[in-house]
Amino acid sequence: MPQPRSSQISLSDTPYYHCISNCVRRSFLCGVDKYSGQSFEHRREWVEKRMLFLSSVFAIDICAYAVMSNHVHMVLHVDVKRTQVWSDNNVAQRWHRLHRGTLLTQMFVRGDTINQGQQQTLDNTITEYRRRLHDISWFMRNLNEHIAREANKEDDCRGRFWEGRFKSQALLDDAALLSCMAYVDLNPIRAKIADTPETSKYTGIQKRLESIKQPSIKNVLMPFVGNPRQDMPKGIPFSLKDYCELVDITGRVIRDDKAGHIDQQQQAILQRLGLSDEQWLTLTTEFEKHFCYAAGAEQMMNQFKEHTGHQRIRGMGKAKTLLRCA
Repeated sequence: MPQPRSSQISLSDTPYYHCISNCVRRSFLCGVDKYSGQSFEHRREWVEKRMLFLSSVFAIDICAYAVMSNHVHMVLHVDVKRTQVWSDNNVAQRWHRLHRGTLLTQMFVRGDTINQGQQQTLDNTITEYRRRLHDISWFMRNLNEHIAREANKEDDCRGRFWEGRFKSQALLDDAALLSCMAYVDLNPIRAKIADTPETSKYTGIQKRLESIKQPSIKNVLMPFVGNPRQDMPKGIPFSLKDYCELVDITGRVIRDDKAGHIDQQQQAILQRLGLSDEQWLTLTTEFEKHFCYAAGAEQMMNQFKEHTGHQRIRGMGKAKTLLRCA
């Protein structure tokens, strides 16, 4: 039985979540239908463009993503504090970029006079919009419904395009976050549709590498901000250079289909994560296999279980062995 979303998301434990949406139709989200020979490759751009647009509207950052032939991976960061400093007008305008809103919110944005009785209703509506703008479920709804409508229109058909619900996994510590990001970024290489990270189209790693090679291209993903320190800016607490090199080396191991060793120069970042070479390789190739609703060290998993009301969570055994030192 599907778990309620409240039992999968606990912002008091972590702002980071791995979300997966699977396509339900044989015709695939993207790629080439081997039965009809029709190509749906252009839909990858639909998905990428829409998710990046939504990130500019919501207080939700994208850390990593991969648009595959019949599913989409995203690692998201929820920034609740950002919504708290937005003005009421800013909140309403952001929501109107996605939905029509109400007659009152339209009047408010236009600057029309609103009486005292209407103001209370408006305040309640703005409060709800502010909550939705940091809600992963609303983010995914605005992504999946838009793509489903466009695909159904193109296919001249009706019915479900996606499976009933998206899957989410809480990433409870740095080791879980970084290994899940690498797992997502390396999906095309694991599926043998790309040879290197820079040729992995419609992935976060390719988008980051493009912004490095061409500084004129703005980085729209959550930035890497280096090692933890005082006055730490918002971002992923590792070096982008370390991460890109680690993904590249891990990708070579995966492509060779053998459990090789991470280059010695990368040991610093793995030591900071508390992971061995073997643990890292298992995490970056089998992340979904071992973890369900959450991933992290045993203590973090137990806290998440308590806060979300789970009696048990699959993956506790692997948390002890794969992330025991994190």
